[in-house]
Amino acid sequence: MPDLFSPFDLSGLSLPNRIVMPPLTRSRGPDDAATERVALYYAQRASAGLIIGEGSPISNEGQGYLYNPGIFTPNQIAGWRLVTDSVHSVGGHMFLQIWHVGRISHTSIQQGGQSPVSSTARGAEGAMAFGRNADGEVGFLPASAPRALATDEIGRVVADFVQAARNAMDAGFDGIELHAANGYLFDQFLNPLVNDRTDRYSAATMEGRLRFTLEVVDAVCAAIGPARVGIRLTPFGVIGSMPIFPDSEATYMALGRALGERRIAYIHVMDQTGFFNTPQGQRPTSDAIKDLLRQWRTAAPGMALILDGGLTKARATQLIEEGVIDLAGFGQPFIANPDLVARLRHNWPLSPADRATYYTGGARGYIDYPPYRADAARA
Repeated sequence: MPDLFSPFDLSGLSLPNRIVMPPLTRSRGPDDAATERVALYYAQRASAGLIIGEGSPISNEGQGYLYNPGIFTPNQIAGWRLVTDSVHSVGGHMFLQIWHVGRISHTSIQQGGQSPVSSTARGAEGAMAFGRNADGEVGFLPASAPRALATDEIGRVVADFVQAARNAMDAGFDGIELHAANGYLFDQFLNPLVNDRTDRYSAATMEGRLRFTLEVVDAVCAAIGPARVGIRLTPFGVIGSMPIFPDSEATYMALGRALGERRIAYIHVMDQTGFFNTPQGQRPTSDAIKDLLRQWRTAAPGMALILDGGLTKARATQLIEEGVIDLAGFGQPFIANPDLVARLRHNWPLSPADRATYYTGGARGYIDYPPYRADAARA
């Protein structure tokens, strides 16, 4: 019976275990490019079966947070190449999450102070970008009002994803993950309570609301092959000013079936339960996600399923043993425990992460977490 430490064949990529380091934004790219420090951070954590690199903007337009290493300039590609060389040199495997934030951005980040773009001109109430205020100081700011992409502009955005995927392969990644979660651009097309378009991308029909996502998937698969393409989704999620809509389950079932037909490497689901309180009378999100994963298993056989969000070793093991998922992601535990795989294997205690250092830059709270030492624990 497989467990967390069993090997796994991910579309031809042999993973030594089923523990995934999910994307974790850390804002450590001072020039929006990865550095030697970023390379060390990932190499320290390369015992994970699979690392999925932090969200990497596909273009300046797609950026919503300063200091996130992008994947659209030669300097950024070279920075990520240093990371993948470091990870591969110690036996690790790594995909890159490629990202367009849509309306979760700020005019201070956009070229010429332009408005962010989205499926809609509706603002993301309560959502925050990481940009510059009127005094030039960097920090979290309310997302700026977006403008809706014209129909004939959407092909350009699709092409940006394709180029970013090719750039990621040039940078040495084993594959890419499309960031279609957490209220960013894909969600802004998928959600009919956000997407108010009247063209062929209208969310009034299932075909329309899925169109943008599947156009990107098809184009990226044609460019780099479906075996090197994954996607991250947040069914029933509310982060990024996403209202829960009535036919969420039917939408994600249709999307999962379509992705299975395309034979991509995996679907990666983030359970957002820890980020909000379930309204009274509403089914717990974790239960709904588990049922959805089971349905995808039948509708899209052969496609790997990854889950992260509040997992413990015991729960991850149970879900793998039951066949609900293939791989388990542990996000915040990887921040403070570069040797997380060994700690889980030997039931060693986990170090707590220092949340105050998550987005501060520098080495502190980034590459200075030590591995577990049994002798030190006994001292």
